[in-house]
Amino acid sequence: MAYAGPFTIEPAAARFLERDAALFIEGAFCASDGNERLAVHDPSTGAVIAHVPDATAADVDKAVRSAHAAFSDGRWRDLRPADRERVLLRLADLLEERGEAAAQIETLEQGKSINLSRMLEVGASVDWIRYAAGLSTKISGRTFDLSLPGGPAHWTAYTRREPIGVIGAIAPWNFPLMIALWKVLPALASGCSVVLKPSEVTPLTALLIAELAVEAGVPAGVFNVVTGGGAVAGRALTSHPLVAKLSFTGSTATGKAVGHAAIDGMKRFTLELGGKNPALVLRDARLDKVIPGLMAGGFLNGGQVCAAASRIYVEAPLYDDLVAGLRQAIGGVTAGPGLDPQAQLNPLASAQHSMKVRGFLDDARAAGAQILQGASVPDKGYYVSPALVLDAPEQAQLTRSEVFGPVLTITPVADAEEGLRRANDSDLGLAASVWTQDIDQAMTLTRRMEAGTVWVNSHVFIDPNMPFGGFKQSGLGRDFGSEWLNGYTEEKAVCIAH
Repeated sequence: MAYAGPFTIEPAAARFLERDAALFIEGAFCASDGNERLAVHDPSTGAVIAHVPDATAADVDKAVRSAHAAFSDGRWRDLRPADRERVLLRLADLLEERGEAAAQIETLEQGKSINLSRMLEVGASVDWIRYAAGLSTKISGRTFDLSLPGGPAHWTAYTRREPIGVIGAIAPWNFPLMIALWKVLPALASGCSVVLKPSEVTPLTALLIAELAVEAGVPAGVFNVVTGGGAVAGRALTSHPLVAKLSFTGSTATGKAVGHAAIDGMKRFTLELGGKNPALVLRDARLDKVIPGLMAGGFLNGGQVCAAASRIYVEAPLYDDLVAGLRQAIGGVTAGPGLDPQAQLNPLASAQHSMKVRGFLDDARAAGAQILQGASVPDKGYYVSPALVLDAPEQAQLTRSEVFGPVLTITPVADAEEGLRRANDSDLGLAASVWTQDIDQAMTLTRRMEAGTVWVNSHVFIDPNMPFGGFKQSGLGRDFGSEWLNGYTEEKAVCIAH
């Protein structure tokens, strides 16, 4: 296929789209065992821009066995940590050098603004690669004094951390490049090998980054990519006996199925799941900061962010002004294709997802909620106009379920205590924010918020040095930070009598 839209794209991006995409196994592109293909669509038009294989169970088995052989013979894990670090730093350099083509491919398959693809999918990913590369040389153990009875006069005991083995990584479609790297990087930095299954909606940049990894010096077989749906490829990966750990980002429902598969096979697993993330706005908050902050926190990438603000609880004296300010803001955005750098609102990732978001709004409207719609959007493509939902009843689906779109519910509360109670009244606990100028309130409320990340006077911003993960049904385990690789290594105790 080829891109035939109105925007000029990089020759490297055009060539990537025009070639016949294949699976990436044993360091090279290869054909699938089956004949089924999946179409990749441009969300701004619905046009097909590429096809990829719909991997079979046999394809997944081939990829996992390739990764297992690469791990077993030590071609990657036995390298000096400094050598793994250098390879990953070279990968960062290659992505930076070819960043514009990567950003354009990402925008074409996912729909997001080219500005976000440049700044986050490529720019931030380069920073994450370099951070993870540095962790390659920071893996360490501990020593212990023992009090064992009898025996020889001296004991020396210590721990060492060793790579787990083959990582089965499943990435979502909202930030396909960056979140895929969040799984691949700690695996590679710790000496593991990996089989990555990107979302069938957005498979292209995963194939691109695997190709760049081999060019950077990652040995064949260490990093493999299988494209395909969850029913066959995903299930084959999560249940494969040679996979030692599963890393999944996506919905809570699917995450539970992945967790069951992991337990059945006694695999280690990390789950970063959904969020119904509250923002608590106190009466002393500055609207000149709150409004742009919630526009970013709620509508970044069309609201397709697991940590996005979606439930706003505001103390009653500020309610009318906040609603008016946000209504003006969403009415003034310009909608258009992601490749248009001037467009502030872009299409959602797929036709199916845009219908799902509209369904949430229809359900809320039928339940009696007031919907304040924002700027008009193009008829062609997978667009949804941004919306504020007022007076949403408890029985409305979007009151408790993750919408994952450009939708904010806004609810007045009598005071911070009521706001906190309602903010914590959720099965999910990924992220939250508090908006106030009162440092005492900020320090008290952040301790009492039931969420893995709590921001004050901001929302949604993350950093590779800050651990990230969820409370309650928003997941298990943490990514990022200085202990990131611990989830990809086993701790072994060694006890020496001498």
